[in-house]
Amino acid sequence: MKELTIQTVFTVYDALDQTPREVQALMEKAIAARNTAYAPYSRFRVGAALLLDNGEVVVGSNQENAAYPSGLCAERVAIFQAGALYPNAVITTLVITAASETNPTLSPIPPCGACRQSIAEYEFRQDTPIAIYFMGEKGVVYQSESIANLLPLTFDKTSL
Repeated sequence: MKELTIQTVFTVYDALDQTPREVQALMEKAIAARNTAYAPYSRFRVGAALLLDNGEVVVGSNQENAAYPSGLCAERVAIFQAGALYPNAVITTLVITAASETNPTLSPIPPCGACRQSIAEYEFRQDTPIAIYFMGEKGVVYQSESIANLLPLTFDKTSL
């Protein structure tokens, strides 16, 4: 028997204004997208923005539905839109911000499991890591150099 140790490492910024300027600008777009979220059920708004290697920025916000599993998270809205609009572009950076209408969201909110799997698919497809920055509505920002940091032991096409 062996033991496997998996380590997760994040860069932590105390506030958005401490992140690189490019990330600040991208996060502003994610915050604007967060404000367009359709979240009448959870009252939890999420915005995401992607920077592509061609310089394009693609945004997404969560879109809920009364039939709960039919909704879609902000991250997947942005990723799938990027895949449809720019199928050959590489996603270099993903930023995420979340805010609740009922409680202050001051801790960084990472992508959910389904979004992590979708991010992993695109990272595997492009064979390049995606830098991921995430925060609540304000405050601390976490940075992960790759989805592998958030989703170790990924399931991808090599598993099939």
